[in-house]
Amino acid sequence: MSPATRYTPVAIALHWLLALAIVGALGVGLYMTSLPFSPMRLKLYNWHKWAGVTILALSALRLLWRLTHRPPADLPMPAWQAQAAHVTHGLLYALFFAVPLFGWAYSSAAGYPIVWFGVLPLPDFVPKDKELADTLKELHKFAAYGLALLVLAHVGAALKHHFIDRDGLLARIGLGRA
Repeated sequence: MSPATRYTPVAIALHWLLALAIVGALGVGLYMTSLPFSPMRLKLYNWHKWAGVTILALSALRLLWRLTHRPPADLPMPAWQAQAAHVTHGLLYALFFAVPLFGWAYSSAAGYPIVWFGVLPLPDFVPKDKELADTLKELHKFAAYGLALLVLAHVGAALKHHFIDRDGLLARIGLGRA
């Protein structure tokens, strides 16, 4: 593929780092909430928070990169598919920020500070408030499930393009050749 039809190496790296972090955070989030109160559960909550802050930082880098570097031209496809892809990508970006921010706000409102990787204390950006914490917890969970569904739709569409349309879409993001 020519460079004009592929994403930049930085965009590809940010895509896959963010994908791994999101899948990992979703998996840890689902697992940790099923555990009884224990040192393992507390450790996983911290890992989950660290992943969330990392996802927030990677998302900011990815958005900044995207705003300053043109993506390759869209592949030829029906207009409804192109529109669905653009809407899905927009929602993904929104949730890349919303999910960790809701989680951070929930942690703040619940009175559990975040110390990124046990080294960098992050400020609480909402006051401690149990009712607010309950609301933010539900928003975090709802947004995370929405993100998971969009990720599944994104992966499903990419696999459809690869196996059915055979249009080289996966090669644009660093997998295989056109």
